[in-house]
Amino acid sequence: MNLHTALRQGTKLLEEASVPAARLTAEVLLGHAMQVRREYFYAHPEEELTELAWIHFGRYLYERIGGKPTQYITQQQEFYGRPFFVSPAVLIPRPETEHVVETALRLAPGARRIVDVGCGSGAIAVSLALEIAGSQVAACDISLDALRVAERNAASNGAHVAFVQCDLLSAVASGSMDLVASNPPYVPEGDEANLQREIREHEPAVALYGGPTGNEIYARLIPQAERVLRPGGWLILEMGWRSLDVVKAMFGEGWHNVEDVADLAGIPRVLAAQRRP
Repeated sequence: MNLHTALRQGTKLLEEASVPAARLTAEVLLGHAMQVRREYFYAHPEEELTELAWIHFGRYLYERIGGKPTQYITQQQEFYGRPFFVSPAVLIPRPETEHVVETALRLAPGARRIVDVGCGSGAIAVSLALEIAGSQVAACDISLDALRVAERNAASNGAHVAFVQCDLLSAVASGSMDLVASNPPYVPEGDEANLQREIREHEPAVALYGGPTGNEIYARLIPQAERVLRPGGWLILEMGWRSLDVVKAMFGEGWHNVEDVADLAGIPRVLAAQRRP
């Protein structure tokens, strides 16, 4: 079987299973099976597929048809132009979360002490460590398995990040930070049935669900951020699409310059606030 035929058959199987972007997914999975980039197929459509590559490709197709996200099959997702290892221990980094990094670079380009709360794969922490020269970045997560993934990503991307296992900011000293960034769990527990199958069945619940309303983590995190931030420091949060008004109301007299940032779809995605001097 040549590569052209393998891709055609793989695409058909994925289409019949209603997998989105079937052709692209087939190319990614075959590329992973062969350890080549997708562009290779356009230059070598008549190349014969080895038996080992066919076995791997078949297994990856079976896993994807069964609902396993492509990123967990390939164990890779790009974020802010860099490759990140991912496993079921962490959420798959989304393009929308890049707005957290962009907002941090705009509002706090001179931040020297930074902490990423609930770091997961380490995408935010690693990106900020590499983008803000001279910064000292820490990353916290309650999950030890997630921290191991984040440590791997820091090492592979050449970022210097300190990792701490703790609940939110409980291990961070008062008045020690210039910037707190976080993509916390914000899905309401009752919304589980409304999530895509790939998310509901494969991504870690501890990183998805924020409590009965989805806003409970924000209610705990904002006072803790006020404690650890230096005067003039920034808190930058990713939000759920229904969280804006509720979370904005959580900022008391200790905060000012509260602003929200929309994603490319026009949905409020990031909320930033500055600790009063």
